[in-house]
Amino acid sequence: MEEREFNELVQKYSEQLYWHVRNIVGNHEDADDIVQETYIKAWKALPTFRGESSPSTWLWRIATNEALALLRKQRVRAALRFESLDAAAERVIDSDPWFNGDEAQRRLAKAIYRLPDKQRLVFCMRYFEELPYESIAEVTGTSVGALKASFHIAAEKIKGLVQLEFD
Repeated sequence: MEEREFNELVQKYSEQLYWHVRNIVGNHEDADDIVQETYIKAWKALPTFRGESSPSTWLWRIATNEALALLRKQRVRAALRFESLDAAAERVIDSDPWFNGDEAQRRLAKAIYRLPDKQRLVFCMRYFEELPYESIAEVTGTSVGALKASFHIAAEKIKGLVQLEFD
């Protein structure tokens, strides 16, 4: 892949990739940083890209791994502050100046942010990005059956969490 092709790839997928990451990490600044880091890593790894998957799948995999790495760091930081993950989720969503949703969307975002990383990832890719399970499997390296189970469990948890907010 040449520089021109890479630039076209960046132009074509930047917005979709941003929203993919934003749904996982929950705020604009982190999502923006991760997208930039994704393109830097992809550019550096370009000579080793063998084309076994599509370039978009390759970018999604890099971005997903970067987002999950950030979530792990945040979990450690929260534990070191003796802060619950729920409190951290509340803080991330409430402090994001770029969040422009109504109260129902805020509750949904908080419920999604409380999910375990893998369930959050699968839920966001399926619900927001409307990706087929086969595409999610290619990005995550997980079987379609396991993804369907994760999505179902995540959806049930979200229903319960959102319902609690309205009770």
